[in-house]
Amino acid sequence: MSPVHSITTPDSSTQRRHASPTPETLFPECPDDLSPKQVAGNLAPVAGQHGSISDCTTADCPPASPADDARQNPAHSPVRNSAANPSERARARLVGIARLAATSPPAETKRKSLERPEYFVLPVKSILNRCDSQRVPFEWTINPYRGCEFACKYCYARYTHEYMELDGAEFEKKIYVKKDAAALLAWDVARKYSYSSEASGGTRPDHIAIGTATDPYQPAEREYGVTRACLEELAKKEGLSVSIITKSDQIVRDIEVLKRIRERSNLSIDITITTLRTRLARILEPRAPRPDLRLAAVKQLTQAGLAVGVSASPLIPGITDREGDLEAVGAAAREAGAQWFFSGVLFLMPSSAKQFFPFLRAKFPRLVQQYEKWFGRNGYAPEEYRRKVEERVAKIRQTYGFRSRPFVEKKHPTPCSQMSLGWDAAALQQMDQRGFT
Repeated sequence: MSPVHSITTPDSSTQRRHASPTPETLFPECPDDLSPKQVAGNLAPVAGQHGSISDCTTADCPPASPADDARQNPAHSPVRNSAANPSERARARLVGIARLAATSPPAETKRKSLERPEYFVLPVKSILNRCDSQRVPFEWTINPYRGCEFACKYCYARYTHEYMELDGAEFEKKIYVKKDAAALLAWDVARKYSYSSEASGGTRPDHIAIGTATDPYQPAEREYGVTRACLEELAKKEGLSVSIITKSDQIVRDIEVLKRIRERSNLSIDITITTLRTRLARILEPRAPRPDLRLAAVKQLTQAGLAVGVSASPLIPGITDREGDLEAVGAAAREAGAQWFFSGVLFLMPSSAKQFFPFLRAKFPRLVQQYEKWFGRNGYAPEEYRRKVEERVAKIRQTYGFRSRPFVEKKHPTPCSQMSLGWDAAALQQMDQRGFT
């Protein structure tokens, strides 16, 4: 049996690095009364219980804006290792997910390439993670893996590895495979999910977004099948609201289970295509499938009767914003059968900028000065530029008759503008007013 789907607790004697002894639980900052082994072995719903690791701020939820950070006490910042002094972090005891990741055993793999990432089995306590931020139109996230092999140069989810006291550069080199996914998700849905969300006034179910901080169909999925295990569990439920976002055509493998989910719940799928230029896509997204393969996936999913749209996020200034390029992605998306289209401008968190600027100097040196001017002090492009992009996106949507994303148009839309996590560009004006873009 695969170590990823067994219900035994992994042997913690296999250690990647030393973790100092500590009396705290595995998740001391967000304590829970059940261990992963107990959860996998006891799936009966417990009425009225909502306190769990998922109810706390997690790495699966998009990060706070700089304006939000200024209002928070730094001691309670969700990114624990953002302290200015690295030596202080090095001396700090590993706790929470960092301690758990440090003792995660290697995951078996058949891949022999020397360029493959390292895989580890991560015995998490929950698969369904709460996102209480009003900036995004969903209540829950599912990220089957931590890290992503696609190695997109602009990826803002790199910050999630910092929760584990790892550098953002390790995001595509150390992939953590979440253990016991199906059993944990069954428990999570029974215990925490609401079919009448507070945000909708009790009229609609909570929304679950799959792939907010990792690509659920990265190469690891072929071996470990965590995404498939989660989908199989969701297919047993009725009345859910679910969305999936990916850059991979591997999603077509799961068409049959996706159709079963659609028959009983609301399901939408987003395929991210930032450019149609194959060579450029290979530079920006080194290990992601080619744009034409993603478009073929859009067509195949649509022909299967599934609701599919295209995300052109992020739009990268000076690189993917050339006149006609974004419009070409929109036209190709429509031809492939996409029902909606959206895009948002690049957002550079510190952990992302640390990787993106060296890449920029190597591949696009003429843009470095402009980027330093725009992104040197914060992660956002100028408001005027973002407004022009918003107008371009609105025109594309009008030209091709694209609709809004289904779950966004039904719920409180306060979008986020980044990579495959970008939300409807039509709502960017709202974001400007609230300081989230």
